[in-house]
Amino acid sequence: MHSWIKVFEDQNQIRAEIVKGVLEENGIAAVLMNKKETAYQVLGTYEVLVSQGDVIAAMQLIQNEISF
Repeated sequence: MHSWIKVFEDQNQIRAEIVKGVLEENGIAAVLMNKKETAYQVLGTYEVLVSQGDVIAAMQLIQNEISF
């Protein structure tokens, strides 16, 4: 089983989906985790997780290739 590490966090689901998509397009497996409060979907965030071995590459891609 992989050790998943958070590399991105945002309250906006679309931004998190974009980050996940860019990572996957570059060969990095990513998982989107919804940490929003289920009752009202106001509190909480969306997290993008990658395997421990991909953290550095993922962080570099996020920093250099994605701007909102």
